[in-house]
Amino acid sequence: QVHLVESGGGLVQAGGSLTVACAHSGESLRRNTLAWFRRLPGKEREFVAGVGGSGDIVYADSVNGRFTISRDKSANKLWLQMNDLKFEDTAVYYCTRNWNPTYDYWGQGTQVTVSS
Repeated sequence: QVHLVESGGGLVQAGGSLTVACAHSGESLRRNTLAWFRRLPGKEREFVAGVGGSGDIVYADSVNGRFTISRDKSANKLWLQMNDLKFEDTAVYYCTRNWNPTYDYWGQGTQVTVSS
């Protein structure tokens, strides 16, 4: 079993920065790919960024260059630093574990609202 809890969401002005965090517990995720997804209002959940067990990182084109994903395996934490936030980044952000070919465990999400 894996338990994921996101935190750090909030209200921020366009152009600002925010970091959301994900604490995970349960079985070890050291070898797993962890990822951030987001659900924009009225839309399907979409991939934002992922970090593999070996440290390889992938970003969605929409956030590449503005967002940074990182993890601390010893602390069982995952972060997403978001810079130059735009109104269209407003969404609920979720952390999840990749279990090829899908994602199996999800947190409850944290709301990020960007005011224009």
